[in-house]
Amino acid sequence: MNKECKYEFLKIVSKLDVLTDSAGEITYYAKKITDEQDEGAILWLASKINALSDSSEKRLKPIVLEVYNHLLMVLGKAKLSELCNSIKVIDDDKSLEELQEELDSYVGLRRVKDKVNELIAFHKIQKLREIEHLKNAKSTLHMAFIGNPGTGKTTVARLIGKMYKQIGLLSRGHFIEVSRTDLIAGYQGQTALKVKKVIEKAKGGVLFIDEAYSITENSNSDSYGRECLTELTKALEDYREDLVVIVAGYKEPMKQFFESNPGLKSRFNTFIDFEDYDENQLFDIFENMCKKADYEVSFDLRQNILDYLKKQVNNKEEYFSNGRLSRNLYEELIMNHAKRVIKMKDPKREDLLLLKKEDFEEIL
Repeated sequence: MNKECKYEFLKIVSKLDVLTDSAGEITYYAKKITDEQDEGAILWLASKINALSDSSEKRLKPIVLEVYNHLLMVLGKAKLSELCNSIKVIDDDKSLEELQEELDSYVGLRRVKDKVNELIAFHKIQKLREIEHLKNAKSTLHMAFIGNPGTGKTTVARLIGKMYKQIGLLSRGHFIEVSRTDLIAGYQGQTALKVKKVIEKAKGGVLFIDEAYSITENSNSDSYGRECLTELTKALEDYREDLVVIVAGYKEPMKQFFESNPGLKSRFNTFIDFEDYDENQLFDIFENMCKKADYEVSFDLRQNILDYLKKQVNNKEEYFSNGRLSRNLYEELIMNHAKRVIKMKDPKREDLLLLKKEDFEEIL
């Protein structure tokens, strides 16, 4: 970055700082960008620009646009797009109560809901104790979600980030999901740098690592897995004030994962089991999808699907797909419905919305 470009960028940023009464905050993050290429600062400033561009104050729009253009010159369009597309900044204004209502609306998950609400209550009380200058019974925010696929682990993890932001535990509440390939590099010594980069992006929000045991399950790259876990374990401690790491996966492999590193399990004090859905809950999930998309289920089809789901639950294998089974069933049914209705000469409204028994027979 040349000096002139850096000078012009900081000059226009300082002007925006004054106009928005930001007390030097915008300039602080801009300097972290120019001096350190700090990705967290880039994301913060990009989010700030986005918020100000939606402001009703017309006087701000020209200078906000100017700051954005200078940021593009400093970073390049590709770099800025890569960073901003890798993260979903939480900009909704849902209250904690609304988020808790959303959690409660999910099908099943009673134990999960109870545990999350207990955590929210605990952390809210600790915040109130801080205000009264009482000792804070601090505990690590990191969690492990144990269960089969399709049980809502990712959905709940995303919601927890928003909730924790609302009660002041997280500064941003955004959500980043990664897998083994996002954490482990192909060369010795590069994995630690890769993990640090992911952690930097996740700070202030939730880092969700699904099938976390895949980090160590490949014996051919065991040294890379150990390098990853060493760096990850360090980050769990270093950034415990403004980062939630949630690891997730099947029960037995997760047990082995925690045994793979002596210091790992002690960094997690919340373990939540996500139970499999029963046939009635799976049907509720299926029916919710239909309602959201303006489909109705005929009486005959309803009973057929319940019988089918009951059979799937009773004969389920170890890694039962749960909610994904309902989604796959829904997608197949509406495809079969479309193939049936397209043959009609003049389909009526009822034909377009009603799923029938014959749409299901092809699946069987």
